[in-house]
Amino acid sequence: MSHRESGETLVVRRMIPAPRERVFAAWLDPESLVQWMRPFGATDATAEVDPRVGGKFRIVMIEGPKRFEHTGEYLEIQPPNRLQFTWISDATEHRRTVVTVEFLERDGDTELVLTHQRLPASQVGSHQGGWTDIMTKLALLSGSGPQSS
Repeated sequence: MSHRESGETLVVRRMIPAPRERVFAAWLDPESLVQWMRPFGATDATAEVDPRVGGKFRIVMIEGPKRFEHTGEYLEIQPPNRLQFTWISDATEHRRTVVTVEFLERDGDTELVLTHQRLPASQVGSHQGGWTDIMTKLALLSGSGPQSS
């Protein structure tokens, strides 16, 4: 394995109060992505997606005057079970990292399991925080009201 393919693995889990078909679809819809695909410090985002295997995406997270561009390619799209894509940005040191998202049905809700592989060791903490924020926003937007757990 080359240095560019090695790296750290991060796993983030979150319960989303919505059916997995709806949660899965949100990951491929640019209008949905701009609402939640950004950490809490970011005030806006833009998204362009070509939602097919081999299709590319570009997400720009906006924080004041700063722009954080993320690009990638869809490697696997298995609705509503699994989505896998590359994730490249300044925060990955422009390494071709790989994100796998699993959508598990849990009594009408969705358990989201996100695994981010090949991360530079110095970037694991920032990605842990970023993905946690993003999943929290997705859960808030997906919920139809207060949920008890």
